[in-house]
Amino acid sequence: MKNHNPTHVLFFLIIVLSCIQLAKAQPNDAVTPVNVGVVLDMETWVGKVSTSCMYMAISDFYAIHDDYKTRLVLHTRDSKLDVIHAAFAAVDLLESSKVQVIIGPQKSDHTEFIVELGDRIHLPIISFSATIPSIYSRSPYFIRTTPDDHTQVKAIASITQAFDWRNIILIHEDTDYGNRLVPNLIDAFQDINTNIHYRSAIPPLATNDQIVMELHKLMIMPTSVLIVHMSASFGTKFFLNAEKEGMMAKGYVWIITNGLMNVLESLEPIIIASMQGVLGVNPHIATSRNLESFTTRWKRKFIEENPHIQTPEMVNFGLWAYDTIWALALAAERVGDMKPNFFKLNMDGNSTELLGMGVSETGPKLLNEILKSKFTGLSGEFHLVNGQLPPSAFQILNVIGKGGKEVGFWTSKHGISRGLNLPSERAYSASADDFQDIIWPGGSTTVPKGWLIPKNGKKLRIGVPVKGGFSELVEIIRDPHTNAMTVGGYCIDVFKSAIATLPYTIPYEFVPIQTEDGDARSYNDLIDQVYLQNYDALVGDITITANRSLYVDFGFPYTDGGVYMIVPIKRPKETEKKWLLLTEDVGILSFSIAFFIFTGFTIWVLEQVDHVGGTSQPNSMTLKIIRTVTLGKKGTSFLSMLMVFIGIFIIVGLMSTYVANLTSTMTRTQLKPTITDFNDLIKHQDFVGYRKGSFIAGLLKRFHFDESRLKTYSTPEECHELLSKGSQNGGVAAVFDEIPYINIFLAKYCSKYTMVGPTHRTDGFGFVFPIGSPLVSDISKAVLKVTEGNNPMDMAWFKPDLTCKEDQSTIFTPKLFSLLHIIVCVIVLSLLIKSSRSFRKDKQIEQNQTSVQVSTNQQSTIQENSPTQHKKTI
Repeated sequence: MKNHNPTHVLFFLIIVLSCIQLAKAQPNDAVTPVNVGVVLDMETWVGKVSTSCMYMAISDFYAIHDDYKTRLVLHTRDSKLDVIHAAFAAVDLLESSKVQVIIGPQKSDHTEFIVELGDRIHLPIISFSATIPSIYSRSPYFIRTTPDDHTQVKAIASITQAFDWRNIILIHEDTDYGNRLVPNLIDAFQDINTNIHYRSAIPPLATNDQIVMELHKLMIMPTSVLIVHMSASFGTKFFLNAEKEGMMAKGYVWIITNGLMNVLESLEPIIIASMQGVLGVNPHIATSRNLESFTTRWKRKFIEENPHIQTPEMVNFGLWAYDTIWALALAAERVGDMKPNFFKLNMDGNSTELLGMGVSETGPKLLNEILKSKFTGLSGEFHLVNGQLPPSAFQILNVIGKGGKEVGFWTSKHGISRGLNLPSERAYSASADDFQDIIWPGGSTTVPKGWLIPKNGKKLRIGVPVKGGFSELVEIIRDPHTNAMTVGGYCIDVFKSAIATLPYTIPYEFVPIQTEDGDARSYNDLIDQVYLQNYDALVGDITITANRSLYVDFGFPYTDGGVYMIVPIKRPKETEKKWLLLTEDVGILSFSIAFFIFTGFTIWVLEQVDHVGGTSQPNSMTLKIIRTVTLGKKGTSFLSMLMVFIGIFIIVGLMSTYVANLTSTMTRTQLKPTITDFNDLIKHQDFVGYRKGSFIAGLLKRFHFDESRLKTYSTPEECHELLSKGSQNGGVAAVFDEIPYINIFLAKYCSKYTMVGPTHRTDGFGFVFPIGSPLVSDISKAVLKVTEGNNPMDMAWFKPDLTCKEDQSTIFTPKLFSLLHIIVCVIVLSLLIKSSRSFRKDKQIEQNQTSVQVSTNQQSTIQENSPTQHKKTI
């Protein structure tokens, strides 16, 4: 074998390597360039980050796929934050660079013209930052590689639902970006029964003074939950002013959309400091090794190219831009021949012929391939649904320190949760317990109530109905000299007590609601006044009904509900009274006899025990007991005497109670209603009455009462007059009214009338508030505290007249049971004492008898032995 010279071998290797380098240096005719237009705002942070990410994506992609026959070539244009510049940039890219796809522009409102242009020339328009929901529906050639704005509205609504905030303020910039999300937000809040109390649309060119003026308007509103939908450029100016005006303090709630939250960490420290405590949502991008590696490389490269930026932060838009390039590169390779090919339109002048352009032949093919792209990118799984990227989940972030802290997640399947690794069977949740700890504005850890006392010191206007007759419920007294007004009554007292139990102070004033002539308004008119928000609440004898609940919110009812009849009572006949004496309270007599026998038996036992073993006989002892009880003879024992006195006391008490109870029973049996069924009133065509202005008029009509047979009254005295006359004499046979009014009426006329029913169920009285009022929940809880148990206010305002107080005494009262319990204990204790004494006495007697027997036996023995001994001695 021939040996090779090392010099020749080295020379050969140098020639081979040189040929390889020359081959690499020569242009590869087989590689087809794909011109890609990029229109972004290059001076913004999103524009800078996204552009650098796209160039890195091209480098990374073709480093892995170096055998691909197509190569993306980026042609960038700066739209300079202006829609006209964005439009001219797109036209310039089409004419000069012959681009076959356009990425951008950056803002949603800049995208309108370019999308229309792409639709006409069949050119795909791809955006990773235009999030207005309505853009996609305008052209099939528009592709969105980011979730659109409407996907986040349910996540935001779930936050308010979790904390039970029923009233919000919506703040947005008055641009296409700000306005087009509003319908979606309104729908989302309506779905959870949350009211948008006020909508603030601020012009994009508003000065600081204009923003402050709008903030002052918000400060005098009671609602403190504010939803903000703004772009980063406008939102930063807004929050700086909000902090200066003291609206980032304790008690406020700020929730921002992802347009501002996406770029949070790229904002200046002074702006982030002004947003402390803000909540926001952001599409969730899961961390991965590829993402961490890319972020590290990107930061290093970005700092090299921009040395004046110390700590650059990646934004989600940059990751979506990176994945967009990968999707486009894969699609271009699958299309293959991507040479720019346009032909002229043969149409009238209303087409792109005006621009001298044709229709792209490769555009539809490229569009198809992009829509079919599926791969795992830096932002997660990349696959388009209906031409846009769907979000898998939303992060809920809390602005703390230098950025956003994750406090929860939201998904359409599971709702709010602390993590994403959830079992599939977990139910949807909108609970505040599923959040991690949140720091609210002002550094507070206490969940805000969702409303505040207006800072201008404005008092809540509490409407009070002007009415007369039932002053126990609502009474308005005016001083004729000072014209000062004093409001009182049961309803007013309940409201004042409920307000006093709240943990915060509410300034309010009572305002009488009346007509211009000073007359009382109908109850439906009162409800309308609150519905129109002329008053912040309504306090009075307002009944909760289903129809009224359609227009206002009611607090928890503080009186019993129900419509009853008031009818005259009829007296029993004389024969009925005679039989009553024989039939009522037989139990009391039976109990008295039984107790008498039991007491006598106890005394007999005590006396018998004293004479056990003595000469007393049972017959003589019985006579002694009888003499003791009847003639007052002294017993032989202190305990016997005690039992005699107790027995006499109880028997006398029982007989007194019997007499009183029988008298009361005779009185109660007289209260028999003349009518028990309102259908009899309809059948006999009787006149019936109802309180003027109440809802009962409509109720009686639904019961098929003839309207001509209905009469009204306003005061208890008028009601009494109608009932006393009767239906045949110009009065009424019965009156229909609610429990509180009936209680007041019967407190004065209980001996003449009685209550029958109920004839209709209602929920009682409730305080009235506008729909969505934040006061409803707290006042309802306060009412429960005030009215539960024995309410002293009921006794104060509904105290019956002295002539109407009925003796409701009965033998079986708790006090009597306690007394009987004590007596039984005394009897048992007496028996135990007597038994113990008797036992000791018997023992002593037995011992004495034993000693006597022993002594007797000894004496007998001595006597027996004495003669014998004498004989022996003799």
